[in-house]
Amino acid sequence: MTQPLGPDGPARDGPQAGVPTCYRHPGRETYVRCARCDRPICPDCMTSAAVGFQCPECIRDGRASVREARTLAGGRVGSRPGVVTRTIVYVTVGVFVLQVLSGEVTRQLALVNFAVAAGEWYRLITVTLVHGSILHVAFNMYALWLVGQQVEVWLGRWRFLTLYLVSALAGSSLSYAFGGGYSVGASGAIFGVFGALAVLYRRLGYDPRPALALIVINLALTFAIPTIDWHAHVGGLVAGVLLTLAFAYAPRRWRTQVAVATTAVLVVVSLGLVAGRTATLRQDPRQQACIQQVSTCLKLLQTDVSGL
Repeated sequence: MTQPLGPDGPARDGPQAGVPTCYRHPGRETYVRCARCDRPICPDCMTSAAVGFQCPECIRDGRASVREARTLAGGRVGSRPGVVTRTIVYVTVGVFVLQVLSGEVTRQLALVNFAVAAGEWYRLITVTLVHGSILHVAFNMYALWLVGQQVEVWLGRWRFLTLYLVSALAGSSLSYAFGGGYSVGASGAIFGVFGALAVLYRRLGYDPRPALALIVINLALTFAIPTIDWHAHVGGLVAGVLLTLAFAYAPRRWRTQVAVATTAVLVVVSLGLVAGRTATLRQDPRQQACIQQVSTCLKLLQTDVSGL
């Protein structure tokens, strides 16, 4: 078959000389160029931009240069604001339902001095999951739902979770060290969230009086009702304020280091109180028998479980 002749001889397959081709697909002719780097791109490599089209490399470089949105405290902005707060509320309400169905849940999770002295330190945190009545859990979870979600938005998920847990630990530690020996409830952690709200109001330039009024009213109720353990409330409040000051006011370049250091100090101090109280209880002859009974029960339970 005779090939058609061009001006310089037989026509060649592929793009003609002088016709631009896609820099990623050299065999494809194109007259479209990337709006950023001006390299020729074929339809498969085009991405619509504000003006013209861009190539894949320029799109990737542009995304890398865009700063990720951050919260006031430097945390990542989540796609589901308040998800940690809502999860805590759902889990706590679920545990309360289990409490109603079985009293063993309360016995296993409540803050009991003898049990902590016998080695069950996990109760310092699990105490936040159990409550004394439906009014108790309703009031705590309603307060957390109203205040916690906004604080979480300002701090970010992980910083808010750290705030909640550290405040809970500080409140439980103070209650264990100086309280009455038995307590339930998430009030220590929630007072930490109240303290964070006051600090963040001040940091953002809002009038802090509503947050301070919330704290004062709840503290007044704390000291007015004899059955409430005020140690947990005060411990959680102090820890929440100190930790949020570190989150919100630390210089940008040292933000993470200051947050980690403050968290570590609060945890160490809290555990130091627990260790000191535990040593005191174990040295008291009047308490040793109770602690020994709890320890024996724990060993028997572990033996039974390992034999299953």
